[in-house]
Amino acid sequence: MNVFSITFQAVFTLLGIGILGFWIIGRRRVPSNTLAFLSSLAIDIALPFLVITNLIFDFSPQKYPNWWRMPLWWLGFTFVALALSVGTSLLVKREIRSEFTMSLFYQNGLFFPILIIGGLFGQGNSYLVMLFLFMIFYPPMIFSTYTLFFSKGIQKDKLNWRQIANPVLVATAVGLMLGLVAARDYVPDFLLNIFSMVGAMATPLFMLILGGNVYNDFMYERNEKEKSYIWEVFKFVLIKNILFPLVFLGLLLWLRPDYTVAFLVMLQAAVPPITAIPILTERCRGNRKIASQFIVASFIVSLLSIPAFLYLFNRFFPMPL
Repeated sequence: MNVFSITFQAVFTLLGIGILGFWIIGRRRVPSNTLAFLSSLAIDIALPFLVITNLIFDFSPQKYPNWWRMPLWWLGFTFVALALSVGTSLLVKREIRSEFTMSLFYQNGLFFPILIIGGLFGQGNSYLVMLFLFMIFYPPMIFSTYTLFFSKGIQKDKLNWRQIANPVLVATAVGLMLGLVAARDYVPDFLLNIFSMVGAMATPLFMLILGGNVYNDFMYERNEKEKSYIWEVFKFVLIKNILFPLVFLGLLLWLRPDYTVAFLVMLQAAVPPITAIPILTERCRGNRKIASQFIVASFIVSLLSIPAFLYLFNRFFPMPL
């Protein structure tokens, strides 16, 4: 199996959908304010349905007796990622250090891995279930901590428990409970079909939204004519796309966990930032422009960096047959 080729195609597919979103908004096929509705549809409905569908179909304690270890591995990954993000942020200008640190720390932990896993292992594989278990606490962590990166936003933005107990976390908890009590056979087929069909919209929706937001930011930059941060963007790509996966690959070679854990950790280390970074930055009155530049540059470079690092990873952790 050509890991590099398959991963390249998966990443290129995501970027291609993002380019389509850029074109749709640019040609005024839909109003730009439609992106707010699509974001709500993707985050609050499509993604939770995708999560619960995979857990209902594939999760059971008999099949995954050590499932509870996955969130612990995620916690270890998060501590290392935070240390790397804070440490390397000293290399950039103080005026954009908050945006730099947050963009490094919050990786695109679901949508890139979902498509890459599907490309490598096909649909209905066990790695998707383990991905959702690995990332179960990631969404509430984002919404409860992002203001801490911006001193101006700490006093203004209060903790929102509705964001912490978000639909993704609720869907994961429900799917886990159904799997633990073996209730799959009691869920009507028509409900499962609805969950599956709506959940399939999640990934393309998010990439269309990203493309549309990139267009809006491009127009904003052209109108505002603010200075760009080319050298800082270069530093960001070097750290996020190269240093992060190298550091975690070294840790994996030292710790030697099982293949599933190692594969998921490597994916999390190699993917670019989450697409919501500019939105979170704007909420904290930060520099949305530089945040968008970080994301776009990292996404473009990831077209080659993710396949390259997964290929390298496969040399040390051969894919199970």
